[in-house]
Amino acid sequence: MNDPHNLDPICKVIDVSNRYGGNLLLQDINFSLDPGEILCLLGPSGSGKTTLLRLIAGLEEEYSGQVIFKGENIRTTPAHKRGFGLMFQEYALFPHKNVQENIRFGLEMQNLPNKQQLHQVDTMLELVGLSGFGERKIDELSGGERQRVALARSLAPKPQLLLLDEPLGSLDRTLRERLTVEIRAILKELGVTAIFVTHDQNEAFGVADKIAILKNGILQQFAAPEQLYRFPNNTDVAHFLGFNNIFHASIDKKTGALKSEFGFSQRVEYLTDLPSSPMLLLRPDGARLTASSNSMTPGTMTITGRVKNRRYQGSTYNLTIDSGARTLHFDLPLEPAPPDLGSPISLIVEPSAQVIIAG
Repeated sequence: MNDPHNLDPICKVIDVSNRYGGNLLLQDINFSLDPGEILCLLGPSGSGKTTLLRLIAGLEEEYSGQVIFKGENIRTTPAHKRGFGLMFQEYALFPHKNVQENIRFGLEMQNLPNKQQLHQVDTMLELVGLSGFGERKIDELSGGERQRVALARSLAPKPQLLLLDEPLGSLDRTLRERLTVEIRAILKELGVTAIFVTHDQNEAFGVADKIAILKNGILQQFAAPEQLYRFPNNTDVAHFLGFNNIFHASIDKKTGALKSEFGFSQRVEYLTDLPSSPMLLLRPDGARLTASSNSMTPGTMTITGRVKNRRYQGSTYNLTIDSGARTLHFDLPLEPAPPDLGSPISLIVEPSAQVIIAG
């Protein structure tokens, strides 16, 4: 396992840009990754996620900037000599080999003794929950089992860095959610440093220690999952996360309070580096019915309107509210139950759910 007290980054991407056919695919990407951390590259299709992963892997050679691994610039190091593991959505398993033979492939490339190879295969099968599957043929496995074999094969050679490109994209939602939890647990147990590409934010939040959101080849934000959710940098990040309650705002120079079309809200004097054109985001999880509280904390915002849509979604109600010229979206707790469709409603939004972002 990696030493948790080693604070030096294991991987640094410095001012990396990439062009293809005259088009800029990546622009001035910068981030670092500590040993044992799991980073998710998150963004819509065409955002540059896979290009960046391939570049780190050594499969994309034309770029400017630097990729530093363990203190060395690896630009001239061939992909097969970097010691990185690769795992893809399509499994890339050998159909003519059984499970054991697939997992042994990377170990054979390392010329390990036969006894050591077999021991490592058994260890990997137990780790991914497939003990006893060694003699199975690949076409006898389910999609989830094949993906576990692919993970075991990627981990068997003990890679210095594991790169995963949409590894769960072909699986159904329930299986993806289960494997997301399992993959994180396995990587953490082994102390493996990993970069995981996905367009699914639920996957990213479930597996990552850090998330890098890309759009049009630009790194929009690099943060821990909770920080990203609570404080998105800008409207692009907020919209990608599914937040729609975003409005123009200003700062009252006399009081230091935030002013929007819903009136005055929290004081923002304590904030630094305010954007020149601030926007106000009201996170959908931060609202509650006024009747459900006898007290209001300073900076609480009141919103009134009518229920335009009311959808039960298991643990919460999703409400669409017509508030004059604006349509707002909130997720409210089950108790007390929100008003019926067409009914008037009064909500308060906690200060912690009022976030100032850049336009």
